[in-house]
Amino acid sequence: MSYLTESDVHDYINGVCFKTGPPGRVGAEAEWLVTDPARPGAPVPIRTVSTAVAQAGPPPGGSAVTFEPGGQLELSSPPLPGPGATYAALAADTDHIARHLSAAGLRLVGVGLDPRRPPVRQLAQPRYAAMERYFDSAGCATGRLMMCSTASLQVCLDIGADAADAARRWRLAHRLGPLLVAAFANSPVHRGRATGWRSSRWAVWEGIDPSRTRAPGRGDPVAAWTAYALRARLMTIRADHGPWEVDPGLAFGDWLACRHRRRPTREDLAYHLSTLFPPVRPRGWLELRMIDALPARWLAVPIAVAAALLDDPAAADTAAEATERLGGGAGLWRRAAALALADPELAACARTCFAAASAALERMDEAGLAGAVEDYRERFVERGRCPADLHHLAPAA
Repeated sequence: MSYLTESDVHDYINGVCFKTGPPGRVGAEAEWLVTDPARPGAPVPIRTVSTAVAQAGPPPGGSAVTFEPGGQLELSSPPLPGPGATYAALAADTDHIARHLSAAGLRLVGVGLDPRRPPVRQLAQPRYAAMERYFDSAGCATGRLMMCSTASLQVCLDIGADAADAARRWRLAHRLGPLLVAAFANSPVHRGRATGWRSSRWAVWEGIDPSRTRAPGRGDPVAAWTAYALRARLMTIRADHGPWEVDPGLAFGDWLACRHRRRPTREDLAYHLSTLFPPVRPRGWLELRMIDALPARWLAVPIAVAAALLDDPAAADTAAEATERLGGGAGLWRRAAALALADPELAACARTCFAAASAALERMDEAGLAGAVEDYRERFVERGRCPADLHHLAPAA
């Protein structure tokens, strides 16, 4: 039998995770909390939501409808040419679902962390049962909160035209990450109290297993992601029959080195990669995972800004220069989550990058999105504010 080796891991990541091609397609995955205004402190059963979704029929823009473990509803657009088409599809699908949920007395809420309800896992699939047990075993106090109470807007962009372009886009996506956290921070409350973070969702994610949530290195992307995958702890070893082995105490590289009775397969590698949650995740495209969920009226802006700054050459150069001045490291991500655009350096960088994105969108024949970005820039960025600053906060406990 031919067993999986480190070279196989590298080749898989190179050929699947970093599959190159002409950039230009954009996708977005919008997660929403579902609430019942008549019972604001209670979870809404997934069965209730899924019944209303089924009665609504297929979303007109082609988005897939799925659920996160706590009942968060996710709309995943198809990959479409340019941010305008992606936003139009996602907005139509969001409106479609929201109208039918409203008829059932339910609401979609765009916020990064449930401000009121405790985490309750509703999905019983082995993946989520194993994930919950893993976080409990590893002492990750915020693991259940991450699974059941957080929501994000994930923007998905092409890897790049070739290896050199992929490396440039990989580096820029990571440089832009803290800026995107800060500009769109929208989760300052948990259990009815101010947390001290403008993006509490980011703080929750940072509080779980760092081997699967911290940012990889910015060097060669294939080498960086391969090393990251090999060092990350195994969440579980699946079994075709019988219970899954949770938290076996191994990194994936240890498993390759025969430190378990069963040897890993290509399918095990693919599953392991799906349990890694860094701010930028390569999946055959770049999945930007650092943006808090937002109300529908601002949904266009992060999609437009991210696509413009990575896809337009002039805007990308401006963004690279502006973000380079910020430096990097875990401290910058924490500043972004805690202070957002109240941080003067992040605010100055945001003003530069939003202006560059707006100009790029005009060049990309996306005038409607340019207008949305300009409105957001005037409302928030120029004032050193973010959506979190609009929440009415009770004092921290």
